[in-house]
Amino acid sequence: MDHLGEVVFVELPEAGGSVKQGGSFGAVESVKATSDINSPISGEIVEVNTKLSESPGLINSSPYEGGWMIKVKPSSPSELESLMGPKEYIKFCEEEDAAH
Repeated sequence: MDHLGEVVFVELPEAGGSVKQGGSFGAVESVKATSDINSPISGEIVEVNTKLSESPGLINSSPYEGGWMIKVKPSSPSELESLMGPKEYIKFCEEEDAAH
């Protein structure tokens, strides 16, 4: 989310809905841009972080703790095998930055 700058607004779905891997489930608005949020996995949305409505900056300041967006019960657990871990994602972002 660093590429967006400071997040000022978050649009999230309701619990009970569903998401598909790679599909949009909401949006974040920052001082730089508005971007869709895509789900890394398919499944049922079991919980939504309502704190982000009042404190969207948690996405920047606490992305792994207070800034989480949704919790999903996976419908296809095998999709988890294709996801990047933190180290792979950092490397991916560095390569993207170098390419631009």
